[in-house]
Amino acid sequence: MKNQPSKAHITTYSLLKYLAFLLLGFLLATQVPYHSNAQGLPDIASINVDELTDDQIRELIRRAGESGINEIELIQMARLRGLPAREAEKLQLRIEQLEMGGMSSRTRTTASKREPRKQVDFNTITQGIFKMQEDLDGLDTSSSNIFGSDLFYNKNRRLTFEPNLNMATPKNYVLGPGDMVYVDIYGESEQYYEANINADGFLILDNIGPISVSGKTIEEAGSIIRNRLSTYYPGIRGSNPSTFVQLTLGNVRTIQVHLVGELRLPGTFTLSAFSTVFNALYAAGGPSENGSMRNIKVIRNGKQVATVDIYDFLVMGKANLDLKLQDQDVVLVEPFIARAKVTGEVKRPKIFEVKEGDTFEDLLQYSGGFTDEAFRDRISVTRITGKEKAVSDIFNSQFGLFLVKGGDAYQVGRVLNRFTNRVQVKGAVFREGDYALTEGMSLRQLIKNAEGLRGDAYIERASILRTFDDLSTEVLTVNLKAVLDGTAPDVILQREDVVRISSIYDLQEELYVQINGEVKNPGTYPYSKNMAVEELIILAGGFREAANAQDVEIARRSLETAQGNFADIIPVNLNTSLIPNNQSAILAPFDMVVVRRKSNFTLDKLVKVEGQINSPGIFPIKNAEERISDVISRAGGLTTFAYPKGATLIRRTEFYETESEQLRRQRNLLDLQQRLLMDPNSSESQELLLERLFRDLDNMPDEMGEGLEAAATKREVITGITESKADIAPVKIRQTEAVAIDLEGILKNPGSDLDLILEEGDIISIPRQLQTVRLRGDVVYPATVRFEKERGMKYYINRAGGFDIRANRKRTYIVYANGEVARTKSFLGLRTYPSMRPGSEVIVPTKGPRVPIRPGELVGLVTGLATLVLVITQINPQ
Repeated sequence: MKNQPSKAHITTYSLLKYLAFLLLGFLLATQVPYHSNAQGLPDIASINVDELTDDQIRELIRRAGESGINEIELIQMARLRGLPAREAEKLQLRIEQLEMGGMSSRTRTTASKREPRKQVDFNTITQGIFKMQEDLDGLDTSSSNIFGSDLFYNKNRRLTFEPNLNMATPKNYVLGPGDMVYVDIYGESEQYYEANINADGFLILDNIGPISVSGKTIEEAGSIIRNRLSTYYPGIRGSNPSTFVQLTLGNVRTIQVHLVGELRLPGTFTLSAFSTVFNALYAAGGPSENGSMRNIKVIRNGKQVATVDIYDFLVMGKANLDLKLQDQDVVLVEPFIARAKVTGEVKRPKIFEVKEGDTFEDLLQYSGGFTDEAFRDRISVTRITGKEKAVSDIFNSQFGLFLVKGGDAYQVGRVLNRFTNRVQVKGAVFREGDYALTEGMSLRQLIKNAEGLRGDAYIERASILRTFDDLSTEVLTVNLKAVLDGTAPDVILQREDVVRISSIYDLQEELYVQINGEVKNPGTYPYSKNMAVEELIILAGGFREAANAQDVEIARRSLETAQGNFADIIPVNLNTSLIPNNQSAILAPFDMVVVRRKSNFTLDKLVKVEGQINSPGIFPIKNAEERISDVISRAGGLTTFAYPKGATLIRRTEFYETESEQLRRQRNLLDLQQRLLMDPNSSESQELLLERLFRDLDNMPDEMGEGLEAAATKREVITGITESKADIAPVKIRQTEAVAIDLEGILKNPGSDLDLILEEGDIISIPRQLQTVRLRGDVVYPATVRFEKERGMKYYINRAGGFDIRANRKRTYIVYANGEVARTKSFLGLRTYPSMRPGSEVIVPTKGPRVPIRPGELVGLVTGLATLVLVITQINPQ
């Protein structure tokens, strides 16, 4: 926005003009050629305009234009330099002749670099609006049932009616102080001006002077400015002008508008001069609960200039945006005129404000019209009379005649939930549902319309549920087979008859068979007639690897339940190829097939040998009698650095979460699947195998590992005991434990009782030769010391600083490298400490905490002692 010119600005401008004048003189002296008898321009008083050609004058005007000097300024400066008035008039006449004849070159001015139109004091406007909108959060802005109450404020969205600044300048826009105005001159002469209207209402154009435009519309101000400029630009005059003037609005000023009456937040607001009544109402949060939306008045200079009906915008989309507010306008929102309520089957069941003369047809338009299920023939209205309420009916032909009054309550009903010509058919037909009842329709015709009976229809009996006028019902039983054969009379149907045709499967229990045990997909399968055991096993995915095809049983429900029999057991002997034969057992409904497991079948069992062994690693268990010595032998024996006395066996407890065979098999198949996917040269058979793996891995059932159910039960029992007994410390359940073994004895005497039989998951750990002893517990300085032969435990305890004050010496124990434990023994006050070995760990436990004697206990003890002394003195008085 261009500010009002200051004195310094004017001085600078005059200096620039003077420099431009000197430049013009230089151009005239050097660039404009003369006749040989013409005088030079430095003596400008001797110029003879008649000797100048048209091209020379055009060049003079063009150069002046590039310097920012128009034709009028050119003549004025020439006169100031001493050009005679006669020659000046000739020069002006020559210029005007060139303009009128269309032969003069147009004056070029520097192009205006204008920014897009902006709103002045935008921050002030937004502070007034949005701060107020935030203040509305403290008001009761809950959803109202009054139509249009949330138009100007809603927590979920805001309809701001923000004016568009990029629109064409409205011709009826009234200019005022603060507006920026652009004046563009084009045609034979080109120039532009931009200036602000000052507080006195004047527009000051450079070298033109002040022009009063405040309070004028854009169109009126354009005429005033055009008349003023015609004095300086003669081409503007006449009926056929060659120079034209355009007036546009630059940056927009702000105005102050007063909003009073029934508003959420009345007050004075700073708004854009482009604002309408809707912008002002938004700033104030809109009408309050008691405010009118049909009679909003705009008062200007004490007179009402407009009335706004918000319903025109809400119902018909007419916002009346042509009415722009002006500075100091007053927007008055009076209390509502009258209100009527519409409920029921309309699209907007709300409370509406009504004007005098509104009919129910208008009210129906406000409510959005009827819904699809509305009963439109009659509307019920409750009206307030002088002393009480009255009920009236409005019929369809009276909608446009019935006048609405304040306090009316209109109820739009729903069509009845009944049918005039419906019959229904349900059950075993191809197309169930509702059908139109035609005159004389019979049961046979209805079944034909439903495209006939399904194959499972029970045709011996059908029922028709008939409803009478008093809503009582009756069931008619029909022999459907006889009706269809024509041996029984057909039944004529009535309105609301319901025909039910049952399926034969509706009359019996669903039939199924079950299979459990060593099949890939155990579970329940549908029963079919003549279904053999082999067929059920194929449906279940076939045998597993552990299945015993020679030990299959069928458990069939016993018919002799009175004798206490629950099932008849039928043994079956199958072959693994499942080839059908005449001897195959045929299943009956609800049979359960059990496929047992091969005796002693198990997947690979592995043990691990680590440490000082010649070939450490994982070893499969060869047989059920394989022992530690056997695996040590298979591993190549001990190395020269092995310490057999420190060997340990780590064994899984019953609480170890053993992986089920199914999971192990699944893991192996996943590994196979990944290898096939990574093979770029797979064959057709490998592709088919990969397809089967994808299918089987997705369908594998979850199974619990062997023995885990019993282990879980045992864990629950132990946990329950420890939780119920407060004096029992919680038992820490381990999945693995270290078992002390005598590896030297095992290797000297293989197969003896020392040589344990290996189990799945065992780990044999053989350490290197150990040379230290570790001391832990209640010693002065717990440490690890060097092992020395022929030294006892007391020696090593002293190497750790000796026993601490709270050490429980008689409970000191030692843990050998192989996991074996030995404790200190006492007899008649003499303690015998266990022998020491390399790698041993001495543990010195701590005595329990001292329990201080309470004052009550001390008094009781002293009293008891005093009583005892008294008794003794009485026995021995001397």
